[in-house]
Amino acid sequence: MTANALITAARQLSTAVDAMRFGPPVSHVYNPLDYAWNIHEAYLRRYGEGRKRAIFLGMNPGPFGMAQIGVPFGEIASARDWLGLEGPVGQPAVTNPKRPVEGFACKRSEVSGQRLWGLFRARFGTPEAFFADHFVVNYCPLAFFEEGRNLTPDKLPGTEARPLLAACDAHLRTVVEALQPEWLIGIGNWAEKRAAEAVGDMDVRFGRVLHPSPASPAANRGWAEAATRQLTDLGIWK
Repeated sequence: MTANALITAARQLSTAVDAMRFGPPVSHVYNPLDYAWNIHEAYLRRYGEGRKRAIFLGMNPGPFGMAQIGVPFGEIASARDWLGLEGPVGQPAVTNPKRPVEGFACKRSEVSGQRLWGLFRARFGTPEAFFADHFVVNYCPLAFFEEGRNLTPDKLPGTEARPLLAACDAHLRTVVEALQPEWLIGIGNWAEKRAAEAVGDMDVRFGRVLHPSPASPAANRGWAEAATRQLTDLGIWK
């Protein structure tokens, strides 16, 4: 069963990254595969079964999305009301007071997740219709903070990044082996690059869509339309 393979792979990745240490400018590291495991496992079990035509690959957890509830791009309303996921969430090993984990009680909206899941909901109607041929996973499971500021994995020094990337590459290979996708779609340039580095020798095609982050002026000018056009141009959507 593919969902069981994904669950085993996520547990192994969580264990591997938990053993890693990161120095300044990183002040806090959150591993939602640990404290939000029950929700993440429910996501994998419910939606990770069967072969997928396309996997959408994110970078790492956002502070108001997966870092809160363990769901990739996990904007609270989308995860609860569309994906049907809800439940208690624990706490990181060391909590950043400027970025508390409130689980499904978090009132901040993860705009990237709102846009991503909003597009899928508008196009497919039900999660079952979307996940019949698609899946969403993050390349890196860790959220990094410099006090109140979010740090992305591409900003880590090379000596700290190398073992992290190796663990994430190995996990992605397992995901691709389990789901056997035709396409691996990077959400943003960095995710596409990491996908090609990790599984470039496997039988999979690569593409990317514009990252839905509100920090991107292009995304703020109509992300859903831009992403739909990119996926249509690739031939993934019609």
